[in-house]
Amino acid sequence: MKAYTTRVGAGPFPTWLNDELGDRMQKIGFEFGATTGRKRKCGWLDLNVVKYSHKINGFASLNMTKLDVLTGFTNLKVATHYELNGRKLEGSMPANVDDLAKCKTVYVDLPGWTEDISKCTKFEQLPKNAQNYIKFVEQNTGIPITWIGNGPKREEMILV
Repeated sequence: MKAYTTRVGAGPFPTWLNDELGDRMQKIGFEFGATTGRKRKCGWLDLNVVKYSHKINGFASLNMTKLDVLTGFTNLKVATHYELNGRKLEGSMPANVDDLAKCKTVYVDLPGWTEDISKCTKFEQLPKNAQNYIKFVEQNTGIPITWIGNGPKREEMILV
């Protein structure tokens, strides 16, 4: 999974940043559809989708890619769950896209980092706030993150 959420096409996208922050993520992350070249919409990390996917697939661990794209964002948000008609949806999705469009997305604010992480080869070398971002995802999904992508190259991965 990416350190943030993306999609191409129409339909509800609960964490979409339809603003300069989303444009910045899109540009830094080179977020273009491989086949069509269309710009991908970018948004904050959606842990509800991650939890739902884990419920269906039963991951043993996660690989988080594109953590480097978040460098320079001083404030980060992570969606922990949705609320629909007063009901908490955590690790579950609404029955249809119309209900998904009605969901309220609940966020937690986390501090970002400005340090360049592209040369980090160990988890401990990451800035404290980047480490805390990873730990937050692990704690809130119950899934360990075993690989962290800190750049676009294959060798720019940290084994945790």
